[in-house]
Amino acid sequence: MFFNHIHIRIRLVLVGVLVLLILIIFKVFFIQIFQYDKLANLATSLWSRELPITADRGEIRDRNGKVLATNITTTSLVVIPNQIKNKEEVATKLAEILDTPYEEIYRHISKKTSIERVHPEGRQLSYEIAEKINNLNYDGVYLVKESKRYYPYNNVLSHVLGYVGIDNQGLSGIELMYDDYLTGVNGAIKYFSDGKGNRLQLSEVYEEPQNGINIDLTIDIDLQLAIENELDNVISKYNPDQALILAMNPKTGEILAMASRPNFNPNTYQTSSIEVINRNLPIWMTYEPGSTFKIITLAASLQEQTINLFEDNYYDGGSINVEGARIKCWKAGGHGAETFLQVVENSCNPGFVVMGQKLGKETLMKYINNFGFGKKTGIDLNGEANGILFNIDKMGPVELATTSFGQGISVTPIQQVRAVSAVVNGGILHTPYIVSKMTEPETNSVIKLFNPDEGTRVISEDTSKMVRFALESVVAKGTGKNAYIENYRIGGKTGTAQKVKDGRYMVGNYILSFIGFMPADDPSLVVYAAVDNPKGVVQYGGTVSAPIVKRIFTSAIDIYDIPKSKEATPREYTWLDKKYVMLPDVVGMSVDEAKKTLKGFKLNFSGTGNKVIYQSPEGGYYAEEGGKIALMLSN
Repeated sequence: MFFNHIHIRIRLVLVGVLVLLILIIFKVFFIQIFQYDKLANLATSLWSRELPITADRGEIRDRNGKVLATNITTTSLVVIPNQIKNKEEVATKLAEILDTPYEEIYRHISKKTSIERVHPEGRQLSYEIAEKINNLNYDGVYLVKESKRYYPYNNVLSHVLGYVGIDNQGLSGIELMYDDYLTGVNGAIKYFSDGKGNRLQLSEVYEEPQNGINIDLTIDIDLQLAIENELDNVISKYNPDQALILAMNPKTGEILAMASRPNFNPNTYQTSSIEVINRNLPIWMTYEPGSTFKIITLAASLQEQTINLFEDNYYDGGSINVEGARIKCWKAGGHGAETFLQVVENSCNPGFVVMGQKLGKETLMKYINNFGFGKKTGIDLNGEANGILFNIDKMGPVELATTSFGQGISVTPIQQVRAVSAVVNGGILHTPYIVSKMTEPETNSVIKLFNPDEGTRVISEDTSKMVRFALESVVAKGTGKNAYIENYRIGGKTGTAQKVKDGRYMVGNYILSFIGFMPADDPSLVVYAAVDNPKGVVQYGGTVSAPIVKRIFTSAIDIYDIPKSKEATPREYTWLDKKYVMLPDVVGMSVDEAKKTLKGFKLNFSGTGNKVIYQSPEGGYYAEEGGKIALMLSN
């Protein structure tokens, strides 16, 4: 009986062992067959380490493919603490090469991590420093490729492009707004080591970085350089507090150029103040626009047919009284009897007050809102301001009067350029934009194309045509004469805005501006220039800013090969001006006939014969009276 119990227990133990063995075999089978990939991945992740390789950011280019922001290859220092045997020696040598405190380097190489990036001391190293570190040949000390942002034009277009941080992240401008597209996917060199950090004899794996998307802007770098040059001259000549220039295609809303002073170099942005690098004045700065805003009042008045430029008259006695407030004209004693076209040419404040009164506050404010003032334009840049308008419910006769000529309200330069573009392009308000397309970095194939929006009609084509006529007359006969270019159709308006501080207007401190467009009959370019408190000059927009825009237009004529026009409005000259007259065409005449026809000009003959076969300047256009004329002769 006793032995039977023993045999039963033995059998039970054997059965239990057999069952356990079967379970173990099944478990091993399950692990090997069904969980192999999972466990292999866990083992690989336990052994694998990564040396990071940063991807290049996408390039930023102008509308013609010229590179504005690119990348250069640098090296960075990473360490694997477990592989470093003599930490004191390594820390001493690295600290000496990097010119960094020993304690800081020792802290990095003593961390309980699998891999440590020496930051910021070991980032984006120069070739000389990287070579010194490489020559040390220490275990656990590695140099890895890193991409560094580079702006070949330095300060040019700095506020538009923006800048990136040490980790190649966009912090401002296009770099920030399109950071998700510009940022690539980093790669790595994967190697394998045990828990103590010792390298395992396994093949390394190279994961190639994927570069970011390239972005093409609407900017024309040739026009941008002309604008930057003008701003440099303004700073040198007038020492203003600030200055800015903005150029746009009025038909589409494409920003062609944008710059301001002070500016900065994105390659070394750390050396500039945060206020400078983060304030893109053409979209951030708000101020009273002054007389450039009269274009809106004029457009509204013509659209509502409350005035007739030629038939309605106004007598300017030098000021107008609005509920006890005396609003003066810039000309002492006034301009006397004027048509409303002359009111526009003379930039007569009292005359524009009357325009505003004829419209009424509801109608005027309707147009101001329709033209986009008081809200952001929606341009694809960071830091845009709204501007400030009067609350219509609190707007009395005086506020209506001052708004009519651009005082008491606050606008941004981009709002003004957008609104004036709508006034002169046929009446369509477009959203400004600065990115034209995105392309794949390897094939340069277009990923996304940005087109002008359809826009919103704010005035009729007939009204737009009439305003263009009036503003061309301003340049030919009025306050904008300093923007006039012979044989080219230029329209525009001056602005002289008194600055406000602590609720009071400052004495002798103005923002002088001019907004112009060309060709006046079919505008393809609008340029706005504003100079804040220039020194040592008579403070009028026509004196300071109009010549700036004229020089930019002169550059644009060469850049875009804009043809001359025989329909240009003749300029009215004063005795101080160089006088230009219509030059006769003498091609085909005899020498004697040509001399009689061009009497008073300095003639320079070339060739032989008695017949004029070529003339420069060409006949039928304006030329300086008494100037030089080249004539080529033949038989």
